[in-house]
Amino acid sequence: MSNVGFVGLGIMGAPMAGHLQAGGHQLFVLTRGKVPEGLVAGGAKVCANGKEVAQSADIIVTMVPDTPDVEKVLFATNGVAEGLSAGKIVVDMSSISPIETKEFAKRINALGCEYIDAPVSGGEVGAKAASLTIMVGGTDAAFAKVKPLFELMGKNITLVGGNGDGQTCKVANQIIVALNIEAVGEALLFASKMGADPGKVRQALMGGFASSRILEVHGDRMVKRTFDPGFRIELHQKDLNLALNSARKIGVSLPNTATCQELFNACVAHGGKAWDHSGMVRALENMANFEIGQKP
Repeated sequence: MSNVGFVGLGIMGAPMAGHLQAGGHQLFVLTRGKVPEGLVAGGAKVCANGKEVAQSADIIVTMVPDTPDVEKVLFATNGVAEGLSAGKIVVDMSSISPIETKEFAKRINALGCEYIDAPVSGGEVGAKAASLTIMVGGTDAAFAKVKPLFELMGKNITLVGGNGDGQTCKVANQIIVALNIEAVGEALLFASKMGADPGKVRQALMGGFASSRILEVHGDRMVKRTFDPGFRIELHQKDLNLALNSARKIGVSLPNTATCQELFNACVAHGGKAWDHSGMVRALENMANFEIGQKP
């Protein structure tokens, strides 16, 4: 069993850390808010800063919102980097820039330590159920050491390639999800405006080639008008910004990703940053002046 540092005990991080603790690992934790009582009761040691976490642990996991947050946790005064010694492993499970990730890895490698980027997909439900998909970038040796920890938090665990490739895979995932949400929204809006029952259209399509997890889950939310926070639009906006900014730097055009981002922006302009990302359909509805489920 390992001494594991865990920085970032939010909606995702808290249950993930809990699975590591349940697996018998000693936790050294740090978070912005209050450390969950269950972790403390289970023996987690609350640290004053990232430096203390790194000094106490052999493997340090970070799970924070965005690229600047990871940089601050790792490299600010009293950050993780200041507490590292040769042979330790830093595992970033946040969803951040693949380009910046490569730079972070170089800085950690220069300290004689390994760096792994391992963003996840599956949301809060997957975090609680330990069924996350984990996309990994790093060396074979480092992956082999950390894989037992990943297996406590997820089910579909893939070493994609070197540093940055895990984050690149997560960005690709978010592109696919956004474009599929947009496609389902267009299809159900069209069907509803034509006078068909959108619920029955969705049911019929689930038995054909158009069937998908997005149609199953998010199509149902569009029909039932349930846009309560799941995976918030503001988080998907962040991920599409990563996609568009990275694409710009490498000279790649992502026109449909840009369209989805504009639709998210329109939702936010109408107070929807905390809607589930299936709420993108509301932007399409506003342009059509028609709501799915309405009588044409």
